[in-house]
Amino acid sequence: MVIPAATPALADPPRHQNGRHDNDRRDFRHDDHRAGPGYSRYQPNPFRKGQRFEQRRAPNYRVIDYRRYHRLHAPPRGYRWVQSGGDALLVGIATGVIASVVAGTFN
Repeated sequence: MVIPAATPALADPPRHQNGRHDNDRRDFRHDDHRAGPGYSRYQPNPFRKGQRFEQRRAPNYRVIDYRRYHRLHAPPRGYRWVQSGGDALLVGIATGVIASVVAGTFN
């Protein structure tokens, strides 16, 4: 005869407890929220080649002089370099289409 009371003793403990009894809460008080070198803490939606450049998505945008930055080349006729965050974008003046993105130019 099998005693039914012995069956629960063989069951595995619940996986979520791990002996802490804290409902898997995490303590973030001691986390370092600073970004590492070369990384920006806040990175808005990045622009991509072929997308339309919208100034409302780039509140800190400004037209830049390519000669001041060694990674940038002279823009073709009808294009200009603009800064958006830490990136340089080659944008068509008439269309607003992004022809090139040089990431991390201003970091």
